[in-house]
Amino acid sequence: MNAQNGSAFMPDEDLLNTILADLKRTVKEYTTAATESNCPSVRQSFNELTMDTLRLQGDLYTQMGQLNMYTAPAKALRYDLDKQLQSAQQMQQKSQQFVQQKASGTEPYTQAPNVPLHQPNVSTSVYM
Repeated sequence: MNAQNGSAFMPDEDLLNTILADLKRTVKEYTTAATESNCPSVRQSFNELTMDTLRLQGDLYTQMGQLNMYTAPAKALRYDLDKQLQSAQQMQQKSQQFVQQKASGTEPYTQAPNVPLHQPNVSTSVYM
């Protein structure tokens, strides 16, 4: 797969970046399929495919990093990670409470968590 002699389809780095991008896209597609699956065995299959593809993507990323073909993004601050994790956990908790309330039928209809009320702006005109 050495592209140094000019006889290859494309340079190794370009080819590996293309494969890496495709693995990332594939993970997204498998994740979507898993979340939209109604059948437990199909869902499990897509979960396994997702994990296998994540492993492949991680291995390729590591190899490319060792060959100086892929520059890792700047490291995130621990504070920022903790803040994002806390926000995601709060959203998950609010969503679970919302679903439980709706599933139990004990609560009247209320606003979904973190969904702003639509308030039409009748005083402002937009011109193109």
